[in-house]
Amino acid sequence: MKSARSIRIFTGISIAVLTISAVSALAFTTVTASIEKIDAFAGLDKRPEKKSSAVNYLIVGSDTREGLTRAEQKELRVGSVKTAAGKRSDTMLLVHVSKARDKAVIISIPRDSYALIPAHKNSAGKEISAAYSKINSSFNWGGAPLLIQTFEGMSNLKIDHYIEINFVGFARIVDSLGGIEVCTKKDIDDPKSHLVLPAGVHNLNGIESLKYVRTREFDGLGDIGRMQRQQAFMSSVVKKATSLGVLLNPV
Repeated sequence: MKSARSIRIFTGISIAVLTISAVSALAFTTVTASIEKIDAFAGLDKRPEKKSSAVNYLIVGSDTREGLTRAEQKELRVGSVKTAAGKRSDTMLLVHVSKARDKAVIISIPRDSYALIPAHKNSAGKEISAAYSKINSSFNWGGAPLLIQTFEGMSNLKIDHYIEINFVGFARIVDSLGGIEVCTKKDIDDPKSHLVLPAGVHNLNGIESLKYVRTREFDGLGDIGRMQRQQAFMSSVVKKATSLGVLLNPV
């Protein structure tokens, strides 16, 4: 099947793949149910054919500063729209839930993946020809619809649900769970994410968690290390949501 082939292709370019058990697949649905979803599919055509009842989620972490109050900007230490205009999809996760709904796979999509960005109109209404660029450029140039078009074009996987989480939404989800436990083997002192954390086990609140999943300047691994931490963090979120022990196991 094309969808299975595409999954294997993206397994190759991602840093880690996590398999979720039947219980945690349900937990994933429960956790994402509290996240506001937007209609990102209006006007999309020439989409991949869906050949099974398996479900694909595209989860995007947006770094937009739009809508943040000054107090939130100060608390999150992310700057304002003036200092960081537009929005970028620094985090992209494909979640593939089996047709039996008894397992799921989470795949990180590197933001610098080279992709063909379809023809589109820019913010001024000018027609822009299709061109190759980093996949997260599609999100900045055309938002969710263009990102979905780009991803579906390169993977031949049809996205069924799109979830976009901004800084404040992410922090609130973590706080609603009473914080998330993480374990770091190295001291973290990242001047860009403003995270200072000694090695060991910590229960992070929403703001601390945001800094943790954004940090990438302390271990020399850059985006690779950040994606590994993001997937481990996702594991902790599901574990906390279900309170049933470790539910995610690296493949």
